[in-house]
Amino acid sequence: EASVSKILVKRGRATGVVLENGDCVYADVIASSVDPRLTFLKMVGSEHLPDEFSDDIRRYKFRGSSGKVNLALDTLPDFTCLPGAGSHLRGAISISPSIDYIERAYDDAKYGRYSERPYIDIVIPSLTDPTVAPPGKHVMSCFVQYAPYHLKQGDWDSEREHFGDCVIDTLAEYAPNLKNIVLHRQVLTPLDLEREFGLTEGNIFQGELSLEQLFFLRPAPGWANYQTPIKNLYMCGSGAHPGGGIMGAPGRNAARRILGNSKFDEAC
Repeated sequence: EASVSKILVKRGRATGVVLENGDCVYADVIASSVDPRLTFLKMVGSEHLPDEFSDDIRRYKFRGSSGKVNLALDTLPDFTCLPGAGSHLRGAISISPSIDYIERAYDDAKYGRYSERPYIDIVIPSLTDPTVAPPGKHVMSCFVQYAPYHLKQGDWDSEREHFGDCVIDTLAEYAPNLKNIVLHRQVLTPLDLEREFGLTEGNIFQGELSLEQLFFLRPAPGWANYQTPIKNLYMCGSGAHPGGGIMGAPGRNAARRILGNSKFDEAC
């Protein structure tokens, strides 16, 4: 396996990709599910793009603000608000006791700090799929806000474990047995999300879901129909309309566009 390092362009048309191991794969259609910055500025190259489009992509904002903490647990957490095991643990669990709490968590990120007492969304997937953990053990996935990609002080490599400690300490306020049942933990900062999963600035939606980057403006004005300035290159990920958080919608829409254009090309 090897990741894509370059999209091959010949006379304004995408013809294939180059893998990091040097292999070339040629195709009639290329669909990119990585974000617009990686697709156009790294893999295509601005020399193949109209200047106005390249400028729009450079202005496209990411500013990731979340992290992940995954825990391997010896047993289930015991929450003080509803003690014991039960169906309440099978759904989504949120550590967001008040609007003020969420606002304070966000205040930290506004000033370049990760939240010391973060807003956390939690699921325990081993309760719905026992195969993801050994018998009697569990895994807990924590989506953590807020964690800005750009820290005012320090860097994410040196702050990673303290960030994980803040998450564990916060969870333990609501599930006091948690610290005693953690077997292993994985802490993913915004920088880790960028390095490991190709999410620029750690934005899980491949770009901010702000008004100027939605609808007909995503990823750039005039290019919200999944087509790109490069013929036969399409966008199909969360960097295309309608963005992240609507699972599969950009891909389905892009597939319909590709199929529609293919039929038109055949007719011609």
